[in-house]
Amino acid sequence: MAHILITAGPTRAYLDDVRYLTNASSGRMAAAIARAAVAAGHQVTVVSGPVSIRYPKEATVVPVVTTGEMLKACLERLPSVAGVIATAAPCDFEPVSRVAGKMPRQRGLNLSLKPTRDVIATLARRASPGQWMVAFALEPDGNPARALEKITAKRCDLIVLNDLSALNASSTAVSVYDREHRLVGTRKGTKTAVARWLIGLIEQRQQSGAES
Repeated sequence: MAHILITAGPTRAYLDDVRYLTNASSGRMAAAIARAAVAAGHQVTVVSGPVSIRYPKEATVVPVVTTGEMLKACLERLPSVAGVIATAAPCDFEPVSRVAGKMPRQRGLNLSLKPTRDVIATLARRASPGQWMVAFALEPDGNPARALEKITAKRCDLIVLNDLSALNASSTAVSVYDREHRLVGTRKGTKTAVARWLIGLIEQRQQSGAES
């Protein structure tokens, strides 16, 4: 069985020592995928931002806070894994400079932001031959156009498209596309059921690739 690295949850971009930018990612999909992977006999490492859910006890969980910390933890573990499933929703932007202490409210808030490093794209560029990459794309209208752009830009093998209804929910609906922009499959249901289907899909594709 394979060693799978899963990124999970949100990250935080601190403005000062109190306030931060983040998002509504709950980590539920990652936890479901981790449970499905463990049940299928895989070794699982989860690099997770701050969440309130629990991951399976059989998984190795690496807690992180910022996008930079998530990327660093993943890069350190990349050589030892067969593939990556990037369910995390890292902050895309961070302050140009972080203020020490707490900014007085009376000063108002003027943000100057810069892009963070793209976690899955960086991992894909550093991947060794044979390592596979699966990314998630959250698009408000479920339109695959941007997801298909992302799979090319991020150099992933599969991209899993879902919409805003998946945020902090127990159910989801996904469409999976490959790097040739072909629809591989769709599934709707609880995140537990979708996770089992997704792990099975990845296993089938890896087995087919090994036999071809």
